[in-house]
Amino acid sequence: MNDETQTETGIFATALTGSGWLALLGGGEFSFGETLLADRGWVEKAPPGPIGFIPAASGSQDYGDHFAAYMAEAFDRRVETIPIYRSKDARRIRNSERIAECAAVYLGGGVADQLLATLSGSPAHEALLAKVASGGVVAVIAAAAQAAGSAVRSLRGSQILPGLGWLPSTAIDVNFDPTHDRRLRQMVAAAGTRFGLGLPAGSAVLLSGDGAVETVGLSFTLQDADDDLTAFGDG
Repeated sequence: MNDETQTETGIFATALTGSGWLALLGGGEFSFGETLLADRGWVEKAPPGPIGFIPAASGSQDYGDHFAAYMAEAFDRRVETIPIYRSKDARRIRNSERIAECAAVYLGGGVADQLLATLSGSPAHEALLAKVASGGVVAVIAAAAQAAGSAVRSLRGSQILPGLGWLPSTAIDVNFDPTHDRRLRQMVAAAGTRFGLGLPAGSAVLLSGDGAVETVGLSFTLQDADDDLTAFGDG
């Protein structure tokens, strides 16, 4: 893991507070070890206790079982699925309590549109922010990482949706290939968005509530929709 001086404060400005961490993971298959280094980065920051898995982006029950087996084998950490699949689940107080009881919470990949429809404006969303504020970890991968930004390209045509806003002025593209950056530039050009962050599979950017930035692998930043990409990290 590489500790970076936060020179691009606009790109990494967050809505987070407190001593915990948000881990943005670019993607990859954990079952093939593609995310092992990125996962080690956030797991090592998580306090003792269970890791909560939220399947809202995929709706898959099997995803949580496979993730639990991987976490047990790779890190000797226990995983509990937090059953948030639809917006009504995100409004259930018991699920917010489950989030609070976990040392870290992992939002699996899937479809960003679905995750946004489920979490936006919900008590579960507030509980995730509170998890970071209280010293815990929230890890988001692939579509869930994209949803953490200010603008998300919908799967339904070219519509740009508002993200969760954890990075208020930054669009995030995942499984990113720097030779194919058109989607990221389109999102950066959306109203209310100024910056871009491209996360290749296997990479991670970790952001703390007190402003620290750490990286795993190489990621890419855009200061403007028409600017050149800048490599960032330890790739």
